[in-house]
Amino acid sequence: MSYQLYRSMSLGESLKAALDDLIENQLITPDLAVKQVQQQYDRSMSVALSTKVRTRYTFKGQLKVYRYCDNVWTCVLRNVEFKDSHNNEIINSEKVKIVACEANSSSK
Repeated sequence: MSYQLYRSMSLGESLKAALDDLIENQLITPDLAVKQVQQQYDRSMSVALSTKVRTRYTFKGQLKVYRYCDNVWTCVLRNVEFKDSHNNEIINSEKVKIVACEANSSSK
């Protein structure tokens, strides 16, 4: 199971715009764009982030909202401090939204 979470990132938005141009110019079908290209993007982003990213951060902040629906946790935090475990760099943010999904069985 792959989630469509990464489509709202700038890379996902750029992919969508490029696919829309290709569809508009009749170079690919909408079915190919959605069912093959975008779904492969979803799977590839999930794999890349789970295998290529090595930096670890700890964070603390004030939990303002949380919900759990359809195996997806959504949390909104305020005044969040992120700390890099490697070089102790600190990054602050006023508001952070975290969306956490259940991992698929192949990556558990």
